[in-house]
Amino acid sequence: MFGPAARWMATFAVLTAFFTSIFTSTMVNVAIPNVMGAFGVGQGQAQFLSSAFLAMNTTGLLGSSWLIAKIGQRRAFFLIQCLFASTSVFCFLAPNLEMLILGRVTQGFAAGLLQPLVMLTLFQVFPVEKRGLAMGMFSMGVTVALGLGPSIGGVVIDLFNWRAIFLAPLPGLALASVLGLFFLPAEERRAEAGRFDTIGFALINTTVFCWFMLLGNGQRWGWGSSEILTLASITVLCGFGFIWSQIQQSNALIEISIFRNKRFVMVLAISFLFGFGNFATVYAFPIFGQIVQNFSPTIAGSMLLPGSLFAALVLPLTGMFADKSSPKLAMIIGVVIIAFSVWMLAGADSNTVFWYVAFSLLLGRVGSAFVSPSVNTTALGELAPEQVRRGAGVANLSLMLGGSTGISVYVLLLERRIEFHAVNLGSTQTASNSSTIEMISALSGPLGLAGVETHIRDGIAFSYLDRVVIGQANMLGFQDGFVALTLIALMPLIPILLLILSSRNSRPH
Repeated sequence: MFGPAARWMATFAVLTAFFTSIFTSTMVNVAIPNVMGAFGVGQGQAQFLSSAFLAMNTTGLLGSSWLIAKIGQRRAFFLIQCLFASTSVFCFLAPNLEMLILGRVTQGFAAGLLQPLVMLTLFQVFPVEKRGLAMGMFSMGVTVALGLGPSIGGVVIDLFNWRAIFLAPLPGLALASVLGLFFLPAEERRAEAGRFDTIGFALINTTVFCWFMLLGNGQRWGWGSSEILTLASITVLCGFGFIWSQIQQSNALIEISIFRNKRFVMVLAISFLFGFGNFATVYAFPIFGQIVQNFSPTIAGSMLLPGSLFAALVLPLTGMFADKSSPKLAMIIGVVIIAFSVWMLAGADSNTVFWYVAFSLLLGRVGSAFVSPSVNTTALGELAPEQVRRGAGVANLSLMLGGSTGISVYVLLLERRIEFHAVNLGSTQTASNSSTIEMISALSGPLGLAGVETHIRDGIAFSYLDRVVIGQANMLGFQDGFVALTLIALMPLIPILLLILSSRNSRPH
């Protein structure tokens, strides 16, 4: 049994560690433009810093239960904190993008290992009648941490440099580690951990790795290239191999039998599509703020914070609404609010004021506050009691896999639309375009009066014209991206409506 002091210290330890991992996952979004400039790469490669973290978070979730059972919570917690801290330093020192991505992959894996341990600890230290309070703190903290990450990242970049964001988590990790050593439940090594499903774990990691390599490099290598076709073949083969391994083995990472529950599969589709649009939206705004609106990293990163703080406050109310009415109705309301919030930015440009963007993000976070707890409640409600533990892990895995896929697909779409607009705008910049001639003349005239030679001032004028075209292409590309995100945000309505129809048809007449 835990006394009040020990209970709260253990809670503070695990929540500090988990919230640190959460804001680390979004903190890097505000640094994407700096990474692109530092390594001379496009968004297709730089986005791996975000999507790879989320992708490996899913595979970490699958290995967590075995690790906890094998070495105990306290040892597992300390090991995870050490792994996260060491990879943070590794990212700070990474000499190239490949090493930086490797560090983020390892960070994401560590974060995945941590989450089930946090939930387990909260359920252990709080009695049944107080677990609602614990889950409320957990949900509110996660919501705040998602908005806090870009804000902290922006401040750190402006005060120091973009690499310093990888050192920002270290104080939180150190504090959590010390508290965990003293206050987490100490369990001895347990024999019932069993044999780890090494084959299944290797297959799912290979599947995830090849899938995101395919999405991130298809535009650059060519979708019909031998490299992409090879990655696609490996992804499919290892994916089917993983499913086969889970059917055959008694110590499987995923309980395949839960997929026979059609309504649970529908909830997984909701979770995947919600994560797809939600994480892509969170990724997009700090980059939009810097590239299109020319905001500093601090201002661009802070756009999400007001909405996250407000959403944390309304989470208890949205949870009560879902309990008293229907989680499915709450999900529908949330999805519509999210879609509307993104659609508000379909015409945003460099002149759109900060608070308009922040307000649209606030609406989006409120919509997420309706959807997120309702998805979890609905998922667990469709399962038998003995399936709840593994089902919760699969639902979260679906959310994270959807989120990482959403970021990769969004960046792919964004790059293609920016390229499309750049080509079209560039083709109109001819001698017959009166606006172009007027702009060049307006810039060349003062340079000529200042004594700048003709060939030099023409070069300056055309360089400025090129920057204007690129700026317009970026703006139009992001606008197209927001329209696409609006449609993506509405996609969860399809499985939600199917779930409602299925529930009605299953009722006795």
